[in-house]
Amino acid sequence: MAAKSAIVTGASRGIGRAIAEALGADGYSVTLTARKPEPLAEAAQALAAQGYEVQHLATDVRDEAAIAAVVALHRERHDRLDVLVNNAGVGVGAAADEHVPKLVDLQLAVNLRAIVLFYREALELLRVAGAEHARAQVVNLASISGKSPQPWLSVYSATKAGVIAYTQAMNKELNGDGIRSVALCPGFVDTDMTEFVRDSVPREQMIQVDDIAAAVRFLLSLSPNAVVPEIVFQRPRETA
Repeated sequence: MAAKSAIVTGASRGIGRAIAEALGADGYSVTLTARKPEPLAEAAQALAAQGYEVQHLATDVRDEAAIAAVVALHRERHDRLDVLVNNAGVGVGAAADEHVPKLVDLQLAVNLRAIVLFYREALELLRVAGAEHARAQVVNLASISGKSPQPWLSVYSATKAGVIAYTQAMNKELNGDGIRSVALCPGFVDTDMTEFVRDSVPREQMIQVDDIAAAVRFLLSLSPNAVVPEIVFQRPRETA
């Protein structure tokens, strides 16, 4: 049984899968979750084939009970949680006079509310790790849109700004328990979520998922005395 453990949401593809793979390579036992069962199972099998210790549970993070089930599954195998990666997210563009309440609620629930609930459910396990080494880490995927809100992506931008604010609050609340939180704020990353801009921003000019995973590794290498509240990723000549 690995001595270190992590939970990664949105782990079936893109940024979440890259982070999960990096954590597995670094000796973490990883609990994976994502909404769609088949891609999640494929990701778990691929990581297990590399010799990493993984388990998985398909979850809709809009569901409070489902979030509790993911943490309960992790608790069955581990008495601690060293890293929580809140990566699951969704973006739906719309003009101000075209917002559909169902889609507004979807973004609020997945991008922001789920993070709040994962903290609540996982806090006991995070505190165990924090008490041992004062380096428990929560990684919250925000966006550069949370730093520089964009038209058409207004609701998405608002949720990501909320993630940044919540992360700052959690550092003030939990640093004394040895729990650090960071908001990662990337620009366009080469995932399926950025297909809508590929006519203007080619994939080869986008931030790569391995860049995000490398940032997580950097954070986990820091001493307990270093808290990094946010990291902004920009493409060359791009400004927030």
